[in-house]
Amino acid sequence: MAQNGPLRIEITDGVIEPLPFAVPNFVAETSGAGQLAQDIARVVAADLSGTGLFREIPKEAFISNITNFASPVQFADWKAINAQALISGAVTVEGGGNVSVKFRVYDVFSGQELGNGLRFRGTQDGWRRMAHKVADAVYSRITGETGYFDSRVVYVSETGPKNERKKRLAIMDYDGANLKFLTDSNNIVLAPRFSPTGDRVLYTSYETGFPRVFVLDVGSVTRRVLEDQSGTMSFAPRFSPDGQDVVFSITEGGNSDIYRMNIGSGRRTRLTSAPSIETAPSFSPDGSKIVFESDRSGSQQLYVMDANGGQATRISFGQGRYGTPVWSPRGDLIAFTKQSKGRFHIGVMRVDGSEERLLTASFLDEGPTWAPNGRVIMFTRETQGANGSSSLYSVDVSGRNLKPVRTQGGGSDPSWSPLQQ
Repeated sequence: MAQNGPLRIEITDGVIEPLPFAVPNFVAETSGAGQLAQDIARVVAADLSGTGLFREIPKEAFISNITNFASPVQFADWKAINAQALISGAVTVEGGGNVSVKFRVYDVFSGQELGNGLRFRGTQDGWRRMAHKVADAVYSRITGETGYFDSRVVYVSETGPKNERKKRLAIMDYDGANLKFLTDSNNIVLAPRFSPTGDRVLYTSYETGFPRVFVLDVGSVTRRVLEDQSGTMSFAPRFSPDGQDVVFSITEGGNSDIYRMNIGSGRRTRLTSAPSIETAPSFSPDGSKIVFESDRSGSQQLYVMDANGGQATRISFGQGRYGTPVWSPRGDLIAFTKQSKGRFHIGVMRVDGSEERLLTASFLDEGPTWAPNGRVIMFTRETQGANGSSSLYSVDVSGRNLKPVRTQGGGSDPSWSPLQQ
């Protein structure tokens, strides 16, 4: 944590002492804004604290408060309680029921504002999004990285006993709020994956009796089958970075290979043609490469090939089996599931397979997905036994801050959206 010059958290793989910050209740500048002002401040504080990089100073420790957004800050009072960052804000309920939120971030020890104050406007129903936007801006100014709070997660919601589990697609804010179901529980659904713009979701459904890839419009909740060739099964879909193509696996005659399809034209290109099982493809952020899993070497391993197919290079060489690879939005890492010595792990490696690091270990961890800034990974954790259940967890890319993600009931197979527009 740098103390020379502007306040900044230097995020490294070493131990980080969380930065102490204070968020007084935002000022309600109009009647009817009081509860919103409190709620927005609480969500901002929860977003920052949840990263493990920040530690909120409790309100009981405050010497003074902020009751007027325009008044000078009494920095001495905040220094005395060791607040290094101070976030002040104000909320206005405007005509027509819209809400305006403005905020400032201060480096307490230098007595300087970090960046310029910002204002967000929206509907009262969208107050949580405005809070997430404030938190993203604060996070960015202090860490130098893009935030990830104004994002959503699509996942498989699970209910019922293990031998009769009901599964349906659900979408929620990254922190579990604003849950909405996208499908019913009449058919098995698997592997939902967001489009690069967050408006569509690919997934696999068994509603025709065989696994088929569907594409669903999140806003209208309308859907259509993407691949429906008789005698085949299609699964493990994922969008290309430009959202124009889909890459997925097709099983035909007992053999699974990877195909690429243009969504608009339906034109399909076969990318692999080995007698082994090739699946779980994921594009690099620039769209030039695809990482996938294959057992062509005799065990499940990771390979990288050109996005149009061709010779593949193996990148996983540790002990155990590797699967479900997914490229980081930053392009520098690939996350994966590893099974070794009876345990499952979520790990990351460089795109050439070097610097492998295991971030978790349990009875069953699988299916990583990246936060839009490449800092956090969400995944499925399943407990063992007849009453075992699946739930979502997240972990920092350094292996710190492992924690459960709040969901209604059980959950599996998450996919993190990009930041909302």
